[in-house]
Amino acid sequence: MAGPSELGWVHYLPLATTVIAAAFAWTLLRKYRVRPTPHIGWWAAGVACYGLGTALESVVTLAGNTVLLTKLWYVAGAVLGGYPLAQGSLYLLASRRFANRATAVSLPFVMAAAALVLLSPAAPEALEAHRPSGAVLAWGWVRLLTPFINGYAVVFLVGGAALSAWRFWKTANAGHRAAGNALIAAGALLPGIGGSLAKAGLVEALYVGELAGIVLIWMGERVCAVRPRGRRAPIAQAERVPAG
Repeated sequence: MAGPSELGWVHYLPLATTVIAAAFAWTLLRKYRVRPTPHIGWWAAGVACYGLGTALESVVTLAGNTVLLTKLWYVAGAVLGGYPLAQGSLYLLASRRFANRATAVSLPFVMAAAALVLLSPAAPEALEAHRPSGAVLAWGWVRLLTPFINGYAVVFLVGGAALSAWRFWKTANAGHRAAGNALIAAGALLPGIGGSLAKAGLVEALYVGELAGIVLIWMGERVCAVRPRGRRAPIAQAERVPAG
């Protein structure tokens, strides 16, 4: 990982991602205040966690790393990065009863995983000066919990958006919603792809994936919210924002 004197423009991308995520979260919070529905609330929380993760990443990359910063980054990114967004999609696409039951099962698991990350002893020899990494957790088994959380997010966030894109593609006058959901699905996949490349040593790929991901998700949310010209969107359809 490059030191402070070797930083290039790509190392400042997490900072840009944080600014975009903060603006996106603010717009969702404003929508939630007007119409306090669960899916918008979960999405606002998810985008805020996304931005918190990239903010911590910026601090580590540009100013230096500590065990606490790495643990907080791991919680915000690896544990909470996709889960709240997936919950938002779940509340949007499934029945309220099913979504509530899924939350009752999954949320305690996610909170326990976050607590275990914070409680884990540190492995100081694994701490890198300008790169956050889960390797600093001495309880290595804790990292085995995150694939379950990420898998849950893939099913309901990526899968839900992809399914919605397919359904709207086959529906008259709903092409914009098909395109919006396709953008959300693609945006949700990019950080995971970047994270996989980062584990192989291409850390910059994570920064690019995170920035492109949040931009595509926000674009998808905006495209879904557009009403076709000359048509008044049905109330039930207009409420289905940001995905679905």
